[in-house]
Amino acid sequence: SIVHKNGFAGVDGILLDLGVSSHQLDEEARGFSYMKDAPLDMRMNRDAVLTAESIINNYSFEQLRKIIKDYGEEKWADRIAKFVVEERANHYILTTLQLVEIIKKAIPAAARREGPHPAKRTFQAIRIEVNNELGILESAILDAVSALNTGGRICIITFHSLEDRIVKNCFSKLENPCTCPPRMPMCVCGNTRQLKILTKKPIVAEEIELSDNPRARSAKLRVGEKVSSKTV
Repeated sequence: SIVHKNGFAGVDGILLDLGVSSHQLDEEARGFSYMKDAPLDMRMNRDAVLTAESIINNYSFEQLRKIIKDYGEEKWADRIAKFVVEERANHYILTTLQLVEIIKKAIPAAARREGPHPAKRTFQAIRIEVNNELGILESAILDAVSALNTGGRICIITFHSLEDRIVKNCFSKLENPCTCPPRMPMCVCGNTRQLKILTKKPIVAEEIELSDNPRARSAKLRVGEKVSSKTV
C-alpha cells in the first residue's frame, strides 16, 4: 500500500527484518524481556487489543500448551501451561517476573541449568501469539513480491525456525507454482513463476559478526529475485 500510495509501479528491493527490535526488547515498559520486571504487554503495535496479560490469564490450558509448544518449541510446555493455570486460580498474573517465576517452578532444576534462560522460549511463544507474527507472514511475502519490478529482490531475515520454514516454503511455491500431476507432459494449470531463489541455503552470521552482535546467532537470510511472469 505504501508503494502504490507514493505512485510507484514497483520497487527494486524489499528487506523484511522479522526480528523484534533491540529497542523494543530493551524498553522495560513493553514487557518483551524476561530479565526486567514490567507489565505483561508484548504488543509491537500499542493500539492492538490483545496483550500477553490477556493470554496468560484467559487462554485455556490447551491453548497455552499449544502456543508454548508450537511457537516456543518448548519441551516443558505441558508443565508450564499447567503451572500457569494453577497459579492464576489464586493470583492474577500481571508482570513479566511473576511469569518468569512460574516458568522456573514448572521446569525441573536440572533442566534449568543447561541451555538458554528457562523463560526464553515461552516469552517468544507468547510474543508471536500477541502479534500474530506467523499468521501474517505468507500474505506479507506475496504482497511484497507483487510490488517488485522484474529483477528486483526480496530479502528476508528470520530469527525463528517456524518463520524460516514459512519463508522457505513460500519462496518455493513462488519459484515452482505448478500444481499439475508429475506425469503431465506439459503444464496446464496456468500458474506462473514469480521468483528465482538465490539462496538455496540461508545465509547465517559468521563468528566475527556474532562476537559483536550475539543476537544475530539465530538469524537466517533468504533472498529471491522477481522474474518476468510466464507460464510454468
